[in-house]
Amino acid sequence: MRLARFREVVTALLGLMLATASAFAAPDLVLDISLDPPSRQFKAEAELQPGARNFRFLLHESLRVTSARAGNETVGVDSASGPRGYRQWTVRLAQPGQKLRIRYEGQLPPLERNRDHRSVLGGMPPMAAPEGSFLASGSGWYPRPAELFTYRVNLAVPHGQRALVAGKRIAENRPAAAGESYRASFEFNLPSDGIDLMAGPWIVREKTLARPGQAPIHLRTLFPADLDAQPGLAQGYLDDSATYIERYSRTIGAYPYSEFSIVASPLPTGFGMPTLTYLGADVLRLPFIRKSSLGHEILHNWWGNGVYVDYQRGNWSEGLTTFMADYAYREEESAGAASEMRLAWLRDAAVFAGENTDALRDFRSRANAAGATLGYGKAAMLFVMLRDHLGQQAFDQGIRHFWAAQRFRIASWDDLQAAFESVSGEKLGAFFAAWLDQKALPDVAIAHAEASAIRTPGSPPYQLTIRFRKQDARLPLRLPIEISGAGQRETHWVELGAERSTTTIPLAFAPQSLRLDPDMRVWRRLQASQLPPILRQWMAGRSPQLVDVAHGPEASQAVRQLAGRLFENPPESLAPARLSNALNGKNPVLLVGTHTEVDQALAGAGLPARPASLAGKGSAQVWTVPGQPYRLAVISGQDAPALSALQRGLPHYGGQSWLVFEQGRVIDKGIWPAGIPEITVAGSPTKDKP
Repeated sequence: MRLARFREVVTALLGLMLATASAFAAPDLVLDISLDPPSRQFKAEAELQPGARNFRFLLHESLRVTSARAGNETVGVDSASGPRGYRQWTVRLAQPGQKLRIRYEGQLPPLERNRDHRSVLGGMPPMAAPEGSFLASGSGWYPRPAELFTYRVNLAVPHGQRALVAGKRIAENRPAAAGESYRASFEFNLPSDGIDLMAGPWIVREKTLARPGQAPIHLRTLFPADLDAQPGLAQGYLDDSATYIERYSRTIGAYPYSEFSIVASPLPTGFGMPTLTYLGADVLRLPFIRKSSLGHEILHNWWGNGVYVDYQRGNWSEGLTTFMADYAYREEESAGAASEMRLAWLRDAAVFAGENTDALRDFRSRANAAGATLGYGKAAMLFVMLRDHLGQQAFDQGIRHFWAAQRFRIASWDDLQAAFESVSGEKLGAFFAAWLDQKALPDVAIAHAEASAIRTPGSPPYQLTIRFRKQDARLPLRLPIEISGAGQRETHWVELGAERSTTTIPLAFAPQSLRLDPDMRVWRRLQASQLPPILRQWMAGRSPQLVDVAHGPEASQAVRQLAGRLFENPPESLAPARLSNALNGKNPVLLVGTHTEVDQALAGAGLPARPASLAGKGSAQVWTVPGQPYRLAVISGQDAPALSALQRGLPHYGGQSWLVFEQGRVIDKGIWPAGIPEITVAGSPTKDKP
């Protein structure tokens, strides 16, 4: 996930600074930073050249300006209340364009170790601690000179610590003795919208990736000692980073930077910045991260950090990155794995189908499951459908054309459309408008299918007529229909306009049955038989209900903490005696407790017992109840620690129907069986013999 950027950038900035123009210019901002993580003391001097006489900027409330000088003269500084957690500072200059030096300092807030994966997506203060410090670009730790700017940052941290910001490392002094500081300097000579600073007790491993005719790329891991000691882990990240960079350099264009670092975070972050990714240390240990998230974050150096997002007109970057990384890896694994990912997107979409969702063009950044479904799932599916429409060759050419035309510029969905139109020679306005602007999830099903024999010489012997039922489908649809009969099976694509609900297909064989989009290649609402209950319906429910049957203060506290991590909206707590009544409504109900308590509550309410397939497995089990008019999910642990251990892992499995955990680690998971509706063709014609 790329850290949300450029939210208020105006269209006039599109022509700003190309790399070749800015490489020889002085940076817009020079920062000299001293950070002591144990004491959290922070001191800084900023040098910049404001364009106005009154230079206004925000700093976090933990920081205060101690002096400001223009040339050799001290200048006045005022402060006033700003947004919550910040103060606004104003420096008064005698004339605009003077070189200004601002000194400021303070004690940063401590690291908020209890933040979960959701809360790190929101605004965070600048935080410091010996195990890791993170000063996010939007946390007010430096005076911002402009919306987009270049910078040089000189960093100093104590012995045993390392620090970095995005950019090219131009100098480094490693301490020779315990009392000396680590010092490093970084430059970013391309237009940036912010600076993220990270520090930690890292061990650094390096690898050089050679490039014919170009400067080499310096790859680094910055891991704490325990993570670095894991056999082969750091080297694996370096090797895989090189592979991903080479891959995307071939398919898109040359990697736009001189280095890439994988930096371990003490928080559950998953951020991509230019030249680096900042991933939670616990996440970096997981074996599948190198096969998925690493490539996603590296690809953001092209999409989001190489071509900037025009957030005012919609964030295309996350969808394109998901399509070319996470989804592409599934395609390479197998056709079935790719189909499963598309199915998961559509099942997530069904969770929010009845709500007042945004249009894709309105997506800015992910704040919850609905945002992820829209900006990642729907956007990625848009590119699946576009590639199906244009063909692989034209689609790949469009990607390369978009990169070449928009490199280090701010781009919108319109610019993507223009790139694909340029290479295909086809007007794509109707396609993009349909999928970017319609909010409702198209609901299309086959209402009736009938075949007839055709006796016209030279014509195919059969004709299939299909009538569709459409709701919330006020857009042109291109749908695949799988047709079976007489031992044969074919897939035909049909075009349905906004007002058209029937189509005819000539066939060489007598059709017997049909399936609509069995491979899940179109963004649409699935039929009920394809929608077994998944945990996302509870996690993202607008009005969830919680029935806590756990006894004892320790177990009850574990349930409360788990609910706080699990639900996006606060649940209504219900007494166990109200369980049966709660199931008469439409709101999802979650039952939580220890094994004995859960079994007793289910039996007492006359509800289906624990699934036999889960019984006796692991230290905790989670399941949804399928095939019922009500919505009930159950979390059952062998004791309070087993319930408490679910806090970190369970929120990541919203797409599952059931899970088995062993002390917080998933050991089995799945989705209840579902089927694709098959329509019988009426008529069953036979061609007359001559």
